Amino acid sequence: MPEWLIMALVMAGTCGVVVTGAVLNARRLGEEDDPDETPDVLDYMIMMIGVVYAIVLGLAIAGVWEARSAAQDGVRTEAQALHEVVERSSVYPGPVRDRIRDDVDAYVHHVVHKEWKVMIDKGELTDRGGELLTALRRDVTLATPHSDLQSQAYQPLVDQVAAVDDARNARQQSAGPTMPHLVWFGLVLGAALVVGLVFTLQIRRSPRELMLAVMFTALIVFLLFLVWDFDAPFGRSVGDSTTAFTDLFPSARGGS
Repeated sequence: MPEWLIMALVMAGTCGVVVTGAVLNARRLGEEDDPDETPDVLDYMIMMIGVVYAIVLGLAIAGVWEARSAAQDGVRTEAQALHEVVERSSVYPGPVRDRIRDDVDAYVHHVVHKEWKVMIDKGELTDRGGELLTALRRDVTLATPHSDLQSQAYQPLVDQVAAVDDARNARQQSAGPTMPHLVWFGLVLGAALVVGLVFTLQIRRSPRELMLAVMFTALIVFLLFLVWDFDAPFGRSVGDSTTAFTDLFPSARGGS
């Protein structure tokens, strides 16, 4: 199911609950209830709670966005290092060059079509990906230089493979969700509390006030959806974050 459809359904369902609650609450209180009887101190307390929740929600959005940006930077580093290995290996003889490039292609193909789905679903990497990287490291290390140009390219090649390994380890550490379950509990509970306080402020008397409550609820749901969406550092589908690989290795776009 597309993410925008999930957001629309959750937003519509939540707003429907708010409208239903407002209508039932207005019927229960009747016409004799006076909204002006709400104590002023209660208004200040509600505003304080709203401000505190807004700060916490903003920090949550900033945190997951920063984690996602760092994860994407690591992916770009890994893909660029692999691309450098392919380009720098051109100074070696044909059999050595082809073997190194085949290792890179096999690794990229596995990451894009196999490992990425496992990483998204289970929050972990595959053993096969590590084996393919080990094979690449071995072939690069055993590529004995036979000329000055090959000698100059040897150490940078080894360094680029080490950069791939480092970026892969960073990707493994970032594979799971960023937000702890306790924080999620606080965000959802706080959202329910803030929306519930709307009724304490007596927003139920006119269609305009009801529309304001619905818009406020929709905004809260949208912001929580942003946190949920950004809480997946590598996206929630393979195509979301493998572009760094497929842009540099077009052959990895098709096939499985």
